[in-house]
Amino acid sequence: MSETSIEADLTRSANARNAKERLYHGLLFGCAALTVFVTISIIVTLAIDTIEFFRMVDPFSFFTGTRWVLRGENPILGILPLVSATLTVTIVSALVAIPIGTAAAVYLSEYASDRMRSVLKPALEILAGIPTVVYGFFALVYLTPWLQQLGLGVSLFNLLSASVMVGIMIIPMVSSISEDA
Repeated sequence: MSETSIEADLTRSANARNAKERLYHGLLFGCAALTVFVTISIIVTLAIDTIEFFRMVDPFSFFTGTRWVLRGENPILGILPLVSATLTVTIVSALVAIPIGTAAAVYLSEYASDRMRSVLKPALEILAGIPTVVYGFFALVYLTPWLQQLGLGVSLFNLLSASVMVGIMIIPMVSSISEDA
């Protein structure tokens, strides 16, 4: 084989490789551009709908209002109760999940035998895989009646049941993060 033939083969191979690299580069650029386009489209759509919403609803009454009533021709849209309920559920669920999840992580990483760890770790992972609707159903059917029997005076839909269930739901995440730390 002559030296010119080897150089020609190397040149063809390099050209083919460059063509493939350009193709892959173009495909990756297209995917990235599509992602940016979709993100910008979502932001623009949300901005347009928000502007339209605040043309119909006074922003001050929306952010400071204490009632949320959608009935009738003139709905009352005050978001303050929704925000305060969200913050309450967040705080109470953290008070439930952080001590239990941290204690579980410390026990699993420092004290549990290999056999106990092989049982408890998958149990926590299964707990993480339960759909949220199942947690909500459990809170509605079992936890709320139990809290009512305790004489806590809770209604059917209450923040305490929601907070406890969200706390139980995030125990696996708290445990996993604490164990990795």
